[in-house]
Amino acid sequence: MEKVGFGIIGTGMIARFHLSAIKELKGAEIVAVYDTNKAALCRYCKETGVKGYDDFEAFLSDQNIQVITIATPSGTHDKLAIEAMKHKKHVITEKPMAITVEKCNNMIACAKENNVILAGIFQSRYHEVPNIVKKAVDDGRFGKITLCSAFVKWYRSQEYFDSSSWKGTWAMDGGGALMNQSIHAIDLLQWIAGPITEVMAYTGNLAHQRIEVEDTAVAVVKFASGALGTIEGATSVYPGFYKKIEICGSQGSAVIEEENLNYWKFLDSTDEDEALLKKYSNVTTTGGGAADPKAIDSSGHQKCFQNVVDAIVDKTPVLITGMEASKSVRVIEAIYKSSETHTSVKVEY
Repeated sequence: MEKVGFGIIGTGMIARFHLSAIKELKGAEIVAVYDTNKAALCRYCKETGVKGYDDFEAFLSDQNIQVITIATPSGTHDKLAIEAMKHKKHVITEKPMAITVEKCNNMIACAKENNVILAGIFQSRYHEVPNIVKKAVDDGRFGKITLCSAFVKWYRSQEYFDSSSWKGTWAMDGGGALMNQSIHAIDLLQWIAGPITEVMAYTGNLAHQRIEVEDTAVAVVKFASGALGTIEGATSVYPGFYKKIEICGSQGSAVIEEENLNYWKFLDSTDEDEALLKKYSNVTTTGGGAADPKAIDSSGHQKCFQNVVDAIVDKTPVLITGMEASKSVRVIEAIYKSSETHTSVKVEY
């Protein structure tokens, strides 16, 4: 059987994670990479040995490419994805899928119209601990879910934002600490605890210059289940801490810190609970991006990509569909609107 061919759009830091992930896939191979920056493209191709295109139409017309991954500034995702899908390519895009709900909806509609896969990259969903916690929620072990929160108290220096003209802009980043950094935790929170239906929020730029977006945000959220919670997201907190998710209910509570299970206790406790806590209390091996955006590995990307390959070859379900990938954007857009209007805002799905 022929291997599923991958093409990457972009040659920056994240594109290198994509390449590492693709190289580890079963039944897939890297075909080519595309970038408008010819110097960066030449460097990337020379270092990696991958074929390069600086002509987008030629790249999209390469019949050896079935799947395109997008690793470019957030504000470009929707246009690139839509053009690729019109060429009947399956698309996997970095977070956020797009920088507005409207753009997400356009992408979802285009995928349906062209009968191709649109998938998002939320690698934290593939970590073992969030799946253990979600299963316990689904099995009812927490009893009535009451209070569920996400905390992303990270640090980004002024030099980080000054290093690229698009960073910290509404047009290309689509937002700040929430849309760029906290989105993985927000995705996990809504995925584990159920849909977030309403928010009230404050946002601000408290520690940086020359950026248009927030570096600090706090939101009170309401879930479809009736549970309440908070989201705290920041790039203004030195030295930066692991992202944390707290799931609490009338019969149990759990705390996820990065990939670690730091708390796990239930009224109906079992011997297995103690073993799980011991096994997963110290499994994180990277900085989680708390202070360094490069402090992640490509294993989560590999699992996201493999899921799409399996969906193409074996017709298995795509786990993080376009709709799934858009849910965190829907929550974040509502938070921005709430902060701007000083009112509670419903999250639209």
